[in-house]
Amino acid sequence: MSAGAVGPDRWEAVVRRMAALGIAEADLEERFVRSSGPGGQRLNKVATCVLLRHRPTGIEVRCQATRHQGRNRLLAREWLCDKIEALQARRKAERRAAAEKRRRQLRRPGRAAQERRLAAKRRRSRLKELRRRVGDE
Repeated sequence: MSAGAVGPDRWEAVVRRMAALGIAEADLEERFVRSSGPGGQRLNKVATCVLLRHRPTGIEVRCQATRHQGRNRLLAREWLCDKIEALQARRKAERRAAAEKRRRQLRRPGRAAQERRLAAKRRRSRLKELRRRVGDE
């Protein structure tokens, strides 16, 4: 195995993770470009930076963590999986929060709240009685 190669077991783990998240390899758009930043000649020779885009969600990942294209391809897929998991978790939390809010809105008020409301109504009616004219009965 060369220095830049990644073991098949690690690739299989990423493929399984992608399948669990519903990411198909056909949904990915992969490009290779030259890396940027410090590094000089070693960066200018080979296109080791991986740009990975998931078409259905529009999420893009740029990986230039290593000098090896194979490792960067694997890392880009792992990072993409992380981002999609975070997106799915956020959507699930939003749905749960909306359902909880709806449940609270539809819930009947408790006994103490009903008592407070009725007490406030009684106070208000007494104030209104005091404003009546003396002759009206």
